[in-house]
Amino acid sequence: MTDTPTEREGEGAWTRLRRRKVVQWGIAYAAGAWALLQGLEYVSGLYDWPRQFQQIALLLLLIGLPVALVLAWYHGDRGEQRIGRTELVILTLLFLFGGGIFWLYQRGSDAPTTSTREAAAPASSTTTAEVGPSIAVLPFENRSARTDDAFFVDGIHDDILTQLSKVSALKVISRTSVEKFRDTQLSTKEIAGQLGVRSILEGGVQRAGDRVRINVQLIDTATDAHLWAETYDRDLTAANIFSVQSEVAAAIAGALNATLTREEKGRIDTVPTRNLEAWETYQLGRQRMARRTSESLTEAERFFRKAIELDRGFALAYVGLADTLALQTDYSGRPWESTLAQAEEAALKALTLDPSLAEAWTSRGGIAMNRGDYRQAEELFRKAIELNPNYATAHHWLGATLTRSGRPKNGLEHLERAVELDPLSAIINVNLAESLQSIGRFDEAAARYGRAIQIDSGYAFAYANLAIFDAFARNRYVDAVALEERALALDPGNPLARAWFALLWFDLNDDVQAKELIGTALRLGPDNLWANIVAAGMAEWLGDHAAAEGYARKVLAQNTRDASSLEILALADFRRGTPENARARYASAFPELLDPASPRVDPSNVGAAIALAAIMQKTGEAEQAATLLDASERTMGGMPRLGAGGFGIGDVSVHALRGDKAKALAKLRDAEKAGWRFVWRYARDVDPTLASIRDEPEFKAVFADIERDMARQRAELAKRPKDAPLDPGESKP
Repeated sequence: MTDTPTEREGEGAWTRLRRRKVVQWGIAYAAGAWALLQGLEYVSGLYDWPRQFQQIALLLLLIGLPVALVLAWYHGDRGEQRIGRTELVILTLLFLFGGGIFWLYQRGSDAPTTSTREAAAPASSTTTAEVGPSIAVLPFENRSARTDDAFFVDGIHDDILTQLSKVSALKVISRTSVEKFRDTQLSTKEIAGQLGVRSILEGGVQRAGDRVRINVQLIDTATDAHLWAETYDRDLTAANIFSVQSEVAAAIAGALNATLTREEKGRIDTVPTRNLEAWETYQLGRQRMARRTSESLTEAERFFRKAIELDRGFALAYVGLADTLALQTDYSGRPWESTLAQAEEAALKALTLDPSLAEAWTSRGGIAMNRGDYRQAEELFRKAIELNPNYATAHHWLGATLTRSGRPKNGLEHLERAVELDPLSAIINVNLAESLQSIGRFDEAAARYGRAIQIDSGYAFAYANLAIFDAFARNRYVDAVALEERALALDPGNPLARAWFALLWFDLNDDVQAKELIGTALRLGPDNLWANIVAAGMAEWLGDHAAAEGYARKVLAQNTRDASSLEILALADFRRGTPENARARYASAFPELLDPASPRVDPSNVGAAIALAAIMQKTGEAEQAATLLDASERTMGGMPRLGAGGFGIGDVSVHALRGDKAKALAKLRDAEKAGWRFVWRYARDVDPTLASIRDEPEFKAVFADIERDMARQRAELAKRPKDAPLDPGESKP
């Protein structure tokens, strides 16, 4: 028989609950729920699951509690009770009620995401809609009595930003971009719109004697509400500064409901140095390095070396030294291999001190990229991104690596992510423009170059790159010369810009200017890669074969896959009657081209593939040569003709090597009409792949037309006023 209320009227409420096992079931349910939540928290931290998993689990367990208690009431006493209609209605209503709560919770958690996405979408063309928490840390206010403390304040700001970037659940805008809003009059909502974020962190630092006060406040840009604020008063020690930075990062992650994993918490709590003077010196080096001129990089190196002297265990100082050394091989003409060797030694030392330092992995990747080892560079950059998904430099350099290695579309994805994280970085916008140029999106590339110069009108590298784009992608040498002049005025000690400028004058048929510029470039940077590449090509055209070989060997000592230098040494092999030596050079540098059935030809090696096909025709490997030419033609079908990443007149070479003169000459005329001019004099007089059509009347007519066009542009240059305004980035026909 089942119990009825009338049978036990004398029972108290507590006794009845215990007899029905409601109390026991409730305690067991609570214990099981607690154990489940603890286990879920551990697994979520282990696999970086979103915090929402734990929130939903808690909500479901709360909904399940009354259901469990109802079941206990009817089944807790010897399990003999049956659930009738009334009880079924109660259970159904409980499930519906719980489902309604769950639906409202989900709707409420989704609503801010939707509204923020809608608000942010039209704000800026440089940002994308975000669904996760995002933040920009504006430059902190210097509230000290001394203006000299500005660098100290900037250092604290930079470090807090860096700590936040280690939280993978947050999107954190890089320092370069937020720096543009120093002393701004814009509202937080306007700043957030330009940067594509939901929240802004503002702060101020006051340094007085041996004390420091740091004020910070987190603002919701949609409502202008203060989400969190704190003031820290501490003794002025390195340990205290880093402790504040860690506390701020953890507090903001909590305020924004961003999951902070155990690994990330460990990285945030790491103290880079306990030497305050070393930290301050490192910050001075960072600020000098950000200017990216030959002079400022020399100053940065000095500061980083001083920081290391003060604290031999300061890993970030070694990273700074590695980066500034690597940059000087381009910007300052430092000896290539020896400087990169020093940079690598510094980066490896940083990793020995702290293997979890994303910046150090990125530094090593940059060194591998500079050496042309794109496979290793990609692995190192991906490791850095795994450790810090918000590190814009890792995405930036990975994008550049993928573009250079013949995967521009993959590179574009990471460069766009880098711009998203650092939208006001001039150099990232320049490299994004290069990637867009390499896939033929010239109007977008022009806009990006213009954007870079708009961001930083004093950035020489942006003008130099835009000059190359104007000349080789749009046949606008008049504008290109003016842009290169501006680049050299801003950074006169840069050998790279002078080498590029020499290329422009070589195309303009002005050997005097070209020789003067390349000579100066070589004096500034005897081992500079581009200076030696340009010098080798010019010397070969001038007939100074010994000098051309010397420059080419210098280049190949740094980059074994430089196709133009390999071609110059191959020409020397042909003059000596040893084409097999030329073949061996290409086989060593490009082994992927030697697969008899399916050579791997891509945009990064298509020029070498065509040159190797010409060599194989001389060594009696006609069938393999034909296979290479077919593969090259397919590859060029997905590339633009013009621009630094274009195939130029590669299709002309393919048809000429096949013996189809009519098609080769037709393609040559197409190239001339499209605006191809890149090293046209070398192509006309030296390029061995064009030997079969060099004496054809149409060949001579095409190059005569190009020569007249160059004369026209030189005449325009002569008339151009020296103070004529630049119009960078404008898209013209």
